[in-house]
Amino acid sequence: MGAEVIASIVAGILAGSLALIAFGGDSLVEMLSAFVVARHLKDDLKGSPRSGKGVAMLSSLLLASLVPLIGLGTVYSFFTGIRSGPSPLGIAVATASLLMMPYLWHRKKNIGDEIKCLPLRIDSAESATCFLMSAALMLGLIARWILGLWWTDYVATAVILSFISLEAYESFRATSRLEETLADMKAQVPSSPRV
Repeated sequence: MGAEVIASIVAGILAGSLALIAFGGDSLVEMLSAFVVARHLKDDLKGSPRSGKGVAMLSSLLLASLVPLIGLGTVYSFFTGIRSGPSPLGIAVATASLLMMPYLWHRKKNIGDEIKCLPLRIDSAESATCFLMSAALMLGLIARWILGLWWTDYVATAVILSFISLEAYESFRATSRLEETLADMKAQVPSSPRV
């Protein structure tokens, strides 16, 4: 995944493609989220809901932080006239991601469901979104390369931004549902009798 981050961002800088840079940024957040979730699973083998809530919230915040960065970058690029060039390296990165992400998505989701780990389920949703973003990125890059349509980079960026926004929203909703569940569990615990 680190190679995907570096290759996306480097290819984006070389081609002037905001879509590639946005994709690399999302991959970076996904990598950080996977690291945080792995630490959670290693440190909290019992799957404490409180710890899970904190990890889920951190993953959600990491994802949400991309929205203003990509949005402002897109507006700036558009109004300053930045136009992307073709990027065979970017197409290769998108292809590799298209091939890899479905496997990661299903594995993380199945394990998250099996051990009832919300942070891992959120992380699996990020892999699913990455798959869809890879498809949008690839279509935009191919259209730019073959047809010379510079604006497809902006369209691909808008699609990627909408996926990231939806993913962040859904992860915050899942985290808030966990908070409600914790409150319900706390309310149902009978108070110990006083001696």
